Amino acid sequence: MTQQTHPAPTPSAGRTGDGIVFAGVLLLMNGVFAILQGISALATDDVYARVHDYVYKISLTGWGWILVVLGALGVVAGAALLKGAPGWARGLGIFLAALSMIAQFMFLPYAPLWALIMIAIDFFVIWALALYLPDAPDTAGRP
Repeated sequence: MTQQTHPAPTPSAGRTGDGIVFAGVLLLMNGVFAILQGISALATDDVYARVHDYVYKISLTGWGWILVVLGALGVVAGAALLKGAPGWARGLGIFLAALSMIAQFMFLPYAPLWALIMIAIDFFVIWALALYLPDAPDTAGRP
């Protein structure tokens, strides 16, 4: 029997191409979700629960505008990542995901389950963008 050898996977194969696409798609989706969440807060005050005596006193209209702006910036950064502009878009994506995590944490009393889902998506965006190595050397097949 002859033994077949398979080329070793490159150390950056799963992190550069796939990771940036994963982060771009998640950032784009998160931006769209945040825009929809913000529009819901702007449309009527009946969508979200009434919260009394909350430390961060921002009206639902204020939350709506915050979420719409963060979402629009997230869509721009996610689209830029998918179009191949990872330099500035990577930094902007990490920054926006961190801001979104903070905003969603502060929004927890209004929509607890949805805010936790959005925080989880933000975590994965930061994780994927932080692991992205654009200039990783290709050492496949080299001793």
